[in-house]
Amino acid sequence: MSTPPIPHLRIVQQRLLWLACWTVHNANALRPKDDGDIKVGGHQASSASMVSLMTALYFHALRPEDRVAVKPHASPVLHAAHYLMGRQSRENLENFRAFGGAQSYPSRTKDSIDVDFSTGSVGLGAAMPLFAALTQDYLHAHGWIDGRPAGRMVALIGDAELDEGNIYEALQEGWKHDLRNTWWVIDYNRQSLDGVMREGLWRRIEAIFTAFDWRVVRLKYGALQRAAFAEPGGEALRDWIDACPNALYSALTYQGGAAWRARLMDDIGDQGKTAALFDRRSDADLAALMENLGGHCLETLCEGFDAVADDRPTVFLAYTVKGHGTPLAGHKDNHAGLMTPAQMADLQTRLGVPEGQEWEPLAGVPDPDAFRAFLDDVPFFAAGSRRTRTDPLPVPTLPAPQDRVQSTQAGFGKILDALAKDGGPLSDRVLTMSPDVTVSTNLGPWVNRRGLFARDAQPDTFRDQKVPSTQKWAFSPTGQHIELGIAENNLMLMLGAAGLSHSLFGQRLIPVGTLYDPFVARGLDALNYACYQDARFVVVGTPSGVTLAPEGGAHQSVGTPLIGMSQDGLAAFEPAFLDELALIMGWSFDYLQRDGDAAPDERTWLRDETGGSVYLRLSTRPVEQPLRRDDPGFAQGVIDGAYWLRPPGPNADVVIAYQGCVAPAAIEAAGRLAGDRRDIGVLSVTSADRLNAGWTAARRARARGQTGARSLAERLLDGLPRHCTLITVIDGHPATLAWLGSVAGHRTVPLGVEHFGQTGTIADLHRHYGIDADAITAAARLTPGRPVRFAG
Repeated sequence: MSTPPIPHLRIVQQRLLWLACWTVHNANALRPKDDGDIKVGGHQASSASMVSLMTALYFHALRPEDRVAVKPHASPVLHAAHYLMGRQSRENLENFRAFGGAQSYPSRTKDSIDVDFSTGSVGLGAAMPLFAALTQDYLHAHGWIDGRPAGRMVALIGDAELDEGNIYEALQEGWKHDLRNTWWVIDYNRQSLDGVMREGLWRRIEAIFTAFDWRVVRLKYGALQRAAFAEPGGEALRDWIDACPNALYSALTYQGGAAWRARLMDDIGDQGKTAALFDRRSDADLAALMENLGGHCLETLCEGFDAVADDRPTVFLAYTVKGHGTPLAGHKDNHAGLMTPAQMADLQTRLGVPEGQEWEPLAGVPDPDAFRAFLDDVPFFAAGSRRTRTDPLPVPTLPAPQDRVQSTQAGFGKILDALAKDGGPLSDRVLTMSPDVTVSTNLGPWVNRRGLFARDAQPDTFRDQKVPSTQKWAFSPTGQHIELGIAENNLMLMLGAAGLSHSLFGQRLIPVGTLYDPFVARGLDALNYACYQDARFVVVGTPSGVTLAPEGGAHQSVGTPLIGMSQDGLAAFEPAFLDELALIMGWSFDYLQRDGDAAPDERTWLRDETGGSVYLRLSTRPVEQPLRRDDPGFAQGVIDGAYWLRPPGPNADVVIAYQGCVAPAAIEAAGRLAGDRRDIGVLSVTSADRLNAGWTAARRARARGQTGARSLAERLLDGLPRHCTLITVIDGHPATLAWLGSVAGHRTVPLGVEHFGQTGTIADLHRHYGIDADAITAAARLTPGRPVRFAG
């Protein structure tokens, strides 16, 4: 490692502090507002505490192969760094937190600069690099990126983020999988949104990381402080600093040099040598000494980062002052505080920024040519954009299992097993994972064929001891399944990291994760976070609904179909039959790999055909399979969201629309009603999500003048008589399908589940919640069979 160019790094430090603070000031005090006096926001104090850390990392320690998650409130510093390097536009900075401008928090999908990991929901950005490191190990073990050095996956974390429970779930998972090449840098400013951190928290932090076999590097004292400690009386100063409560340290920082002197003299100044140490310094020098914590000292930071040359996971506990270098430093209320125009003017003078050059990247730099030459050689930025692209993998046709009676959950396992057996480029890139429910979600056959992943081979002791078992649980570097602990957040984060491998590491993976469907909600924040990154994966929620009858309400999902519909970046399906499932899985493996801009799909008017992730809601209920499919539009209808299982006649009084495992009830009810209801139809909805998305997209298109836009839902329902009643039924919340009545103005009776379930048989619970054939039949017989005319 070369000697740190400290003079140039100090200039970077000053430029980042100014540009970050000015960007926030411009957004709040200078830019015209359309919303009156509503505060735009930004975090000048939180940014200031990170300036030195990000200077030492981005402009000295990091390399192009490293990937970084920046704490949300340091977004202005990240934008300033890219602006200084010519990678961010002034227009975007001037529009910070405005439409189309630099984003409030780092965003892979919304920002124009390289953002490795989006952050915003605190705690998740901290954990994401850990799972990216596991993904990188997986790729290296399979020999797909042998020619490229392993990068460090770095998280810049606010100390208050350590309150988030997912942090500790991730630490344990990392320990299980022999984590390496991971750095967490904690901005230990000891202030949160509402207050000051508890005393002695650093001891707990260090103990926890040590317990999980991380190296802990404490960056507490800056070079000025360490030099002062070596002076006569310096040991007493060090003892005082170590004993000083967090709140008092912050308050004295805000009050300045005179307050520091008075307090230090009161507490330890009667000791001659220590008093002389203070007397040799002016108030300004004394304040600079006391605020010279390790997290603000470039020499200390560079030494600390350079000293870690191996791949052991390392946490840097960097002591900082929130708002360092600004008038907000140390104040209890500085989290959302903004500098006044007068304070900004003072900061501008102090940092040597000439008036009128506030946006100039090199304003006030004494030797611009030398400084620019230094910037040109910064390793992290030297390779240009670090985003990578990969060609899509060919997707083979996935044949449906030929069972006469089978559940979609079992069918999913059989389709994957056949893919594992047949092999090929796609099969080799599938990476499955599950939070300790691998067997019970039917991934067992896949794992038996493809094995479990570990960097170092681990034998299957039960097989070695000749204990009979259907499972082959040997671990090896070539395995294609990652067994996770029971933490759904970890599953979603691992899916997200693996689902970004094409962009982070230049190698495509097809991640497939399974979990019990009700526990999608437990991982929902991390699922949303993964989708916001535009990560690509398949998540399989199974078994679902009250149909998992004997398990009781804790294992029965109700609202997950609505999650599937509302989650951006996620196409949700709930097939009833195996041939539908096979088509959907094949389409999903292609959908995961789509990239670039695409025009609206004229068939469905979906605008999300550029690709995304997929959610499959499956069931354990065995269902009799159709003998044949005569409809030539069947396959496309399955993908687009719906098709006629039984086309309605021209005078249909009733149409039954179902989704998922209630198909037998819908079919049975239609048969019963056929005797006294004309032309009854049965609509099979495979994806309420895509069907609804196409309908809303077509309506938007028409509002913009594209009068010919027609969605699949409209084409399916427009031909029904106006008096026809739609009866919708799902083992889930009835609102999932209730909107169908709005497509063409038909009376709708939505059947579904609105309350927690209980134990019982499938028949018991379907009867209780009114989603069986009796309930559908009763609903149909309560509907009018012809148009109703009102007098007058």
